[in-house]
Amino acid sequence: MASGRPRARREVRWERMLPHELEAAFAACPGVYFTYGLCEPHGPHCALGLDGLKAHGLAVRAARRHGGIVAPADFWHVHELGGYAIWAEREIGEARPWLTAVPPWVHFKSVCYQVRAAEVLGFHAAILLTGHYGPNYQDLESLVEWLQPRVRMRLHGLPDFAANRPGFPGDGADGDHAGKVETSQLWALEPACVDLSRLAPPTPASIAPRFAQGKDAAAADLAAGRRMIASQVAWLGAKLRRLLAAYDPERPSRLHTFDDVEAFWDEAVRPRLADLRSMQASWYEKPAPDPGSRWRENWSARGPR
Repeated sequence: MASGRPRARREVRWERMLPHELEAAFAACPGVYFTYGLCEPHGPHCALGLDGLKAHGLAVRAARRHGGIVAPADFWHVHELGGYAIWAEREIGEARPWLTAVPPWVHFKSVCYQVRAAEVLGFHAAILLTGHYGPNYQDLESLVEWLQPRVRMRLHGLPDFAANRPGFPGDGADGDHAGKVETSQLWALEPACVDLSRLAPPTPASIAPRFAQGKDAAAADLAAGRRMIASQVAWLGAKLRRLLAAYDPERPSRLHTFDDVEAFWDEAVRPRLADLRSMQASWYEKPAPDPGSRWRENWSARGPR
């Protein structure tokens, strides 16, 4: 009976690992990466899943170099309401957007269940890495702060650009949207997902050809992308080591069951839901999308009553 094709390199992706591989990886480094993004317009030259591909690719490289296990990527993320809708009206327009969007109360509750799963499995540390920008990463950081007292595992949430700041600021450490930075990163991580021949003109007459393309996308550079990725991988590895060192097996652990997650949500998150930055419109340039725009439909959604 055939034994299957030998693996060329050590696997770190949870969904692709055999049981003995997971156990060995956990014994060597009981840390886990959760990665987030979505499919949304990133210009005509980049794959729609850039955000999630970028975060997951960074985590995989970090785990291969520094240890840890990478959870399956979550490609359902925040969009279509508040400032995100207003941004989309300007940068995408009425084109078919190919979004994999969910509201904040769906995305962030799912994050809570993912953290609970890792806690039950006995992980000592978790890095929650989002490749999707706007203010959702601030809400992720807040959620991690609220979760931390309930879990023994040490947590850290961040947007990927925060891992790049100590590295190469000249390459664009603060991130962008389908411009030089993200295009360079995706090019370095997933070259088949970038086609620079499809770049829209730098000053199009309308937003339609740009499909949310960044203004400096034509300056994308493969070498710069590789430098940024190397810097981010080093940062993530160092952060994971610090989290593991801070683990204390005597800390209380109070997030074991589904009911525990629901109780946490009702006590710690639901009362603050309306205050999440992802729910707000005030972070973008106008109060609301125009009447008749497709982006008006969910712009004012407020969540479960």
